[in-house]
Amino acid sequence: MDIKKYIEKNGYIIIDGAMGTYYSTLSNKETTMSENANIDDKSIIKKIHEEYIDAGAKLIRTNTFKADIYSHKKDRDYTKLIIENGCNIAKDAVNNRDIYIGASIGPINANTETKSEDIYNEYLFIVDTFISCGINIFIFETFSNYDILEKIAKYIKGKNPNSFILVQFMVMQNGYTGQGVSIKNISNNISSNEDIDAFGFNCGTGPIHIYNNIKQCNFKDKIVSALPNAGFPDIVNRKIVYNQNTDYFAKIMIDIKNIGIKILGGCCGTTPAHIKKLSEKIKNIGLENIEVKVKIEDKNTFELDKNIKKRVLDIAVELDPPFGADISKIMSAAKELKESNINYITISDSPIGKVRVSSMLTATKIQNETGIDVMPHICCRDRNIIGLKSDVLGAYVNGIKNMLVVTGDPIASADRNEIKSVFNLNSVGLIKLIDKLNNEEFKEDKVNIAAALNLNVVNKKAEISKMEKKIEAGAKLFLTQTIFEDSAIEYLINMKKEKGIKIYAGIMPLVSYRNALFLDNEIPGINIPDKYINMFSERMNRDEAEEVGIEIATQIIYKFIDYIDGLYIVAPFNRVNMVKEILKKVNV
Repeated sequence: MDIKKYIEKNGYIIIDGAMGTYYSTLSNKETTMSENANIDDKSIIKKIHEEYIDAGAKLIRTNTFKADIYSHKKDRDYTKLIIENGCNIAKDAVNNRDIYIGASIGPINANTETKSEDIYNEYLFIVDTFISCGINIFIFETFSNYDILEKIAKYIKGKNPNSFILVQFMVMQNGYTGQGVSIKNISNNISSNEDIDAFGFNCGTGPIHIYNNIKQCNFKDKIVSALPNAGFPDIVNRKIVYNQNTDYFAKIMIDIKNIGIKILGGCCGTTPAHIKKLSEKIKNIGLENIEVKVKIEDKNTFELDKNIKKRVLDIAVELDPPFGADISKIMSAAKELKESNINYITISDSPIGKVRVSSMLTATKIQNETGIDVMPHICCRDRNIIGLKSDVLGAYVNGIKNMLVVTGDPIASADRNEIKSVFNLNSVGLIKLIDKLNNEEFKEDKVNIAAALNLNVVNKKAEISKMEKKIEAGAKLFLTQTIFEDSAIEYLINMKKEKGIKIYAGIMPLVSYRNALFLDNEIPGINIPDKYINMFSERMNRDEAEEVGIEIATQIIYKFIDYIDGLYIVAPFNRVNMVKEILKKVNV
């Protein structure tokens, strides 16, 4: 039975999960470029294929995502060897079982001097090699544009009209690819292309954002795929890791299936455990009535102390700059905050490795137009030491005298095909650089250097050790990661502070049940207890959910308010109305 008939008969097909990140975990290697293992470590690739098949995948992808001369920087004989071995390893893993094998083909990222004709010919060579290996399912993954895909699809269909072609795009949470192509543009164009059998989305974001983006698509009876990441990555002991909440992944994937998506699987950070959980949940839909949302308690309320004393605390509020050029919303939010007499507006610097408007330039505009002191985040990830020093000097001469120094979130594995991290300095190194400028260039009016503190980690002593290094480097103020757990609150209350050092406790108001699930499962460093998640219901409207979010934030603040120097409130989706209400309730 060909794959189209299988999908038509069953209503869906489960594809495998990540290869590169899972290979990195099993091999204990930092690289996620697993293609060389088709030559020098075939057994581990076969093992990965077999684990996905045993987990329930009916379609597996060859380990050939980066099999091209521009990725491995060798000749075409080497490309051919990777592809041929990749196909043979997949066939050995299938072992005559009723499992489909698809050719995994990623975007070719050549240098800017490479002619488009040369890149197109490289794709044709790759396709021809797969055809010679007897492969007739082609899966183009993580693309940012569809122009060349339409030409390649026509070429494949000319060779074999019965080939099945799936093209997948990496769309960020804002609904656009890295090259600025919108998800609506993709769905409108690809869905009418007769040479392309299916289209969809992989990588870029976790399950929630894939779900939200796909709802915008025009299917036109086309088969659509969804292969999200496990979430956003974090760096632990210099390795990129992803959250491993398989229950959450499978739950959102069922929601994705229920809106008509027929090819279901995973990308970066997913493992056979994710695919197994997904497979089990799909099989048990009728038994568990999975379409009914998770039963949760009605919101709980708590009584506030009406006689709470007035406290004098510093207040920093974080706003997110936009993905595009329209800055009106953040400016409106900043102007509204001016009425609350806050101390700083902090501006994030392309958090979770996704491009936003410059934090430095946004902060400058806000400070100039509102008069509120600003504290832009400055991230080490995207600049070398020349760029970092230049940005600090430029910000200073434009009146920026407060800076929050962060190392920066890592870039997701697949994104690194197009985007390269820099990390010329880490946060300690950048703090030292700014402190040196304070002693040389900024003597008369020094920059207030702030740094990050994450008390959500298991090894809190190690985090305090990092804090001490940052203090030694020149940091005087610390803003903590968002706090929800009692263990982090207890540690914050009992930790000893050095003289002259201030700590602002991080608070992020939750706005809905799905928002709470997303933060808990997809964002590293944030852990939300079930008691707070269960205060929400999916039946709540926006106002009701915001009320619960304000209650939770207020309750948490009351636990540590007598032990901190300030509050660092992250305005969710720039909803400053929630920030203002929280400040009123805690009487600061």
